[in-house]
Amino acid sequence: MNKALRANHNQKPRVITTDKYAAKINAIKNTDGYDGVKHRSSKYMNNIIEQDHRRIKRKTNPIMGFMCFESATITIAGIEVFQMIKKNQIQEITTVLDEVEFIEQLFIVV
Repeated sequence: MNKALRANHNQKPRVITTDKYAAKINAIKNTDGYDGVKHRSSKYMNNIIEQDHRRIKRKTNPIMGFMCFESATITIAGIEVFQMIKKNQIQEITTVLDEVEFIEQLFIVV
């Protein structure tokens, strides 16, 4: 939680909404420097933390499973990178060539 909230592309949240999973509640309470952050735990609220993986599920559900762990890892990593680029979470990317260079460095394309 500390690492996620310290990232450059994130701001200090006013409110964090999670489901009622106790580990998440404890993680928020133990986060450094976030004493003023309000925590709401609700099973039914529109929860961005819980819904962040919906893009991966949308892409992988039609596949109906992977044959091996390696192919699942590579596919999910690729989906995650493209979502990060789409959400402007990578500061160095300003042009399409920057995107290509970033992907080549990340996946060691020769």
